[in-house]
Amino acid sequence: MSFNSIPEFSFSLINDRDPDTIKALKNALTTHGFFTITDHGIDDDLLSASYSMSKKFFELEEATKNTYAHPEMGGARGYTPFGKETALGETTPDMKEFWHHGPITDDSFDARITSNINVAELPEFNSQFDGLFNDLNLLGMKVLSAIAVILHKEPNFFDDWVSKGNSLLRLLHYPPVSDTSNIYRARAHADINLITLLVGAEESGLEVKNPDGDWIPIDAKSKSIVCNIGDMMQLVTRQQLKSTSHRVVDHNASGSSRYSMPFFLHPSPNVELHSIVDDSLESISAHDFLEERLKAIKLY
Repeated sequence: MSFNSIPEFSFSLINDRDPDTIKALKNALTTHGFFTITDHGIDDDLLSASYSMSKKFFELEEATKNTYAHPEMGGARGYTPFGKETALGETTPDMKEFWHHGPITDDSFDARITSNINVAELPEFNSQFDGLFNDLNLLGMKVLSAIAVILHKEPNFFDDWVSKGNSLLRLLHYPPVSDTSNIYRARAHADINLITLLVGAEESGLEVKNPDGDWIPIDAKSKSIVCNIGDMMQLVTRQQLKSTSHRVVDHNASGSSRYSMPFFLHPSPNVELHSIVDDSLESISAHDFLEERLKAIKLY
């Protein structure tokens, strides 16, 4: 089944389990795994301030940003420089730099979940993104609850997986593109995690591949959130829910920067990823799955 657009749902209808909405959401998840959420409740001022803080970091001197790079951790926290990450199966690196921010951890978290890194030049940096992380994590858990219902599970089925999960907020900066010989800011890839919440980018460029091989553009809407299924969810549902290839392009070499803030909802590293829809005994830990993929995309 092909598609030429991404459906849009009000979060209140998802959360209230409106029958028509849940039916349409199930169709989206089993066809291509992408949809857009409106009325999600994330405060506009929080989003605006987070974008502003992200820009302040990426405007720092290159030498300063590089002091926060930790390739020995696979970029789990802190800064990853421009031209480092390479999409699975590709040889040309993506044209982006990014920062990774995770949960506030304590002894109740798996010890393999890394603590956040303070940015000395921006004293309010962590508190800003702690707030955004917490709100997106709560929204993501509610979306997972609706997905559990679609899969005929209890609404809280995924709570133990993700309540103290290895989730990740990525601050992304795609520098200006002036050469049309390479229009791919992020080459075609699927996400690693359970689900992704993408806070509306400031400009268009995100495209999703349909089964016919056509690339479907997703319009940038600053007050909406694009949600998609990741490879971990596709794995545990035996491909009933689809993790679909997507990319970021700049067809016109606009000459301007692009910023976005995807939130990757991950289970705790100790969670065993196995089929939740049949009796298959195949299994891999969330930690091992993630490590394999990070090496494949050259973050180690």
